[in-house]
Amino acid sequence: MLAPGQPDLTILHLSDLHLTPAQRDKVEWVRSLADLEPDLVVDTGDNMAHLRALPPLLEALGPLTRFPGAFVMGSNDYFSPRMKNPARYLTKDSRGPDGPRIGRPRDLPADDLARELTRAGWVDLDNRRDTITLPDGRLVELVGVDDPHLELDRFPERVTEPDPTSVLRLGVAHAPYRRVLDDMYDDGAELILAGHTHGGQLCVPGLGALVTNCDLDRARAKGVHGWPGARPDTPEGAGSTWLEVCGGLGTNPYTPFRFACRPEAVLLTLTAR
Repeated sequence: MLAPGQPDLTILHLSDLHLTPAQRDKVEWVRSLADLEPDLVVDTGDNMAHLRALPPLLEALGPLTRFPGAFVMGSNDYFSPRMKNPARYLTKDSRGPDGPRIGRPRDLPADDLARELTRAGWVDLDNRRDTITLPDGRLVELVGVDDPHLELDRFPERVTEPDPTSVLRLGVAHAPYRRVLDDMYDDGAELILAGHTHGGQLCVPGLGALVTNCDLDRARAKGVHGWPGARPDTPEGAGSTWLEVCGGLGTNPYTPFRFACRPEAVLLTLTAR
């Protein structure tokens, strides 16, 4: 997808860690991902699942902040999880028919997380645009939104023309709601990264995800796809852009199970056309 003659560009995509202080194995595994030496790290939110999750989260991400990075927040960066009927997850949209109704103050340290990550050099893309210069001098343009699942997304207007020297225009969101994907497509994003779906979390072998917890179709619950049509590398996908949905590393601690849907972080290697 890169211009002819460009060297490969690797992106490590993390999402939905839902970290608790007791999950030491997860902390160490995330730290080990620095051995992959990606060109860029993107975190698409839902990092915390406990009021005291920030210190182990920063410990987990610490080695990765050696590399250029960007992030957006998800609902579980603002609100700690609560006990709910697990069957709600099997509805098309677990928010309910009237949209997001949290009904309580934010109790997770999202502001502290954003401050620490930006202090480490990562870019906050919550309803923002920015650029990142990679160590080899290549420029990446980015646009992101705050969590669409909470209807916090406010797509930032473009005030300048796209930089002709950029090698990639990247869109970043936590929840892959269709309105956000459409905005990023219309804005010229060449690749869109999102999480939130947990890959369906409970999947049926041979059938796949039962739900996506948003209005995205089940066929795109995780993996590499096209938007709004088929993958751009197929005849049917002419005019589409690339979409990658990460199935994520965690779950709500009150529903700590997956079926036919292994946790994942995703390493993408973008190559020249």
